[in-house]
Amino acid sequence: MAAENGHTAKEIIAIRRADGESRTLAASLPRLVLEARRIAANVIHGLHGRRRAGSGENFWQYRRFVSGEPAQNVDWRRSARDDHLYVRELEWEASHTVWIWPDRSPSMAFASKTARESKLERTLIVAFALAELLVSGGERVGIPGLMAPTASRSVIDKMAQAMLHDDADRLSLPPSFVPAALAEIIVLSDFWSPIAEIKTTLTGLSGSGAHGTMVQIVDPAEESFPYSGRVEFVEPEGFGVITAGRAESWAQDYTARLALHRDQIRAETNKLDWLFTTHATDRSAAELLLFLHAGMQVSKSGARTTTIKVGPAA
Repeated sequence: MAAENGHTAKEIIAIRRADGESRTLAASLPRLVLEARRIAANVIHGLHGRRRAGSGENFWQYRRFVSGEPAQNVDWRRSARDDHLYVRELEWEASHTVWIWPDRSPSMAFASKTARESKLERTLIVAFALAELLVSGGERVGIPGLMAPTASRSVIDKMAQAMLHDDADRLSLPPSFVPAALAEIIVLSDFWSPIAEIKTTLTGLSGSGAHGTMVQIVDPAEESFPYSGRVEFVEPEGFGVITAGRAESWAQDYTARLALHRDQIRAETNKLDWLFTTHATDRSAAELLLFLHAGMQVSKSGARTTTIKVGPAA
């Protein structure tokens, strides 16, 4: 019970810190860069293939009037400029749902000396900031099994409160649910779960045709395995303790198994046309946020795998 209470206290502190930092991050992002990516992708914020004619308020384009259309469709001001009749088309504005899953399991509390913050804090910062940006763009954001999709401007407060009052077990992977076909799913986790569990989760989430991105959040020490000498490794989720007499002799095998695990995840996401990327906590949170925000605006044919550089920050 003491250990459980200690973990809960750490999570509360992480949520509160992430709340403030995510607001700062969302407010300070270069809006012009986001807009440039939006234009380059030729789709409106948030929804694949969303930019087309329909009901809405934003002007999209003028097109030639077609015989048989109601006369009230004609934009007479534009038509007065030449010898043709034109119709003013508006952009379709259907709200898009984005499900964000921040892994809050015990393994996410890890932070080495070279990290800017714990994996949990980085995950929450990015999740909160992304939700803020999406809601400001007219989208709805939800947390699987924890918070229904909302377009509230106080989305960060709602997410934080939902987490603070959550008394369920802290799962590494999102619970089973059926997202809408046009929904987007962002999973932020260290993905140290067995590949069979990850595969099952992916199959369930993608069954309805939803698209998604899997982001592996890692500590720099988990990337490079910088340990030597006698080291005691404690598994935070109840799988015991392992003692290495010469930890440096494990580095090569560790690196190989890490690469294999990522290749297996990548193979599964490629089958589904999902994105898979890695992000280390010694990198900028804004870097990952920019990638996620832009990634939801681009729909490519074939595999959509991208990797963010995870080396030490310059």
